[in-house]
Amino acid sequence: MRAVRLTGFGGPEVLTWGETPDVTPARGEVLIEVAAAGVNRADLLQRQGNYPPPPGASETLGLECSGVIAELGDGVRDWSVGDRVCALLSGGGYAERVAVPAGQLLPVPEGLDLAAAAGLPEVAATVYSNLVSTAGLRAGQLLLVHGGGSGIGTHAIQLAKQLGARVAVTAGSAAKLARCVELGADIAIDYKNQDFVEVLREHGGADVILDNMGAAYLPRNIEALAPHGHLVVIGMQGGVRAELNLGALLRKWGTIHATNLRGRPATGPGSKAEVIAGVRKEVWPLVAAGAIVPVIHAEVTDPAEAHRLLDGSDTVGKVLLTLG
Repeated sequence: MRAVRLTGFGGPEVLTWGETPDVTPARGEVLIEVAAAGVNRADLLQRQGNYPPPPGASETLGLECSGVIAELGDGVRDWSVGDRVCALLSGGGYAERVAVPAGQLLPVPEGLDLAAAAGLPEVAATVYSNLVSTAGLRAGQLLLVHGGGSGIGTHAIQLAKQLGARVAVTAGSAAKLARCVELGADIAIDYKNQDFVEVLREHGGADVILDNMGAAYLPRNIEALAPHGHLVVIGMQGGVRAELNLGALLRKWGTIHATNLRGRPATGPGSKAEVIAGVRKEVWPLVAAGAIVPVIHAEVTDPAEAHRLLDGSDTVGKVLLTLG
């Protein structure tokens, strides 16, 4: 089958279409004929040699996809060949076909474009598991989302508003901030010209902070927390090491969580299947109703172009690699 292969580790130019052995579904898995794959920052890190796949996962990039079920593995009962689905993957999405545990599938709601659905599983699972399951975001609270114009950010804004929360976002351009406001953000912060700590202090602090920066923002994020606030770290774009002022955290009665989606087991407590079950129950009805929509910046067929777009400064929402 055709799949995107790495000629080495480095820039986007190492991504090329090539041939790779076909896949078959194991027991409990389904085989998806892929229509599109979502492109994520984890893919950029893997391309650079900085984020190897977990043991047993495909070496092919791609942590989410959409498509049509082509084959059922033994023991799969709740799905049928021909079903339109999207899926959370541990790898393998940049290919014509991928095998995935049935517990990581979501049905594509009627009326939703099949390719666009590829931009939902990773962001929906990340946002739901962190904001709902981990931080317990609820109505009336204030959420701060760093990188509001990202795929994660645009989804987090929409889910938080559906939960009844207020939303503050940071972004580096007027265009991105405007799009965040269109999606429901209440407070738009230009991080190049404004101090988000000062802005949040005017609003009593953030009850929950969803942070993709890591080390670079740690001290200021703690300053920006409201009493009893939760800082949830999901990315390390600003580095992996920082000094933690425990006194500042104690004064806030605050908590820090650091989570990872790809490394979760397929089944069991805290697993991908458990997260996807929660997404299907609590988030998917909102998607089906059009209250939460995938925000797609571009659909491209060239994997190198897809990575360049995602790594650029103008992207709002998701970049999709289409295989049609």
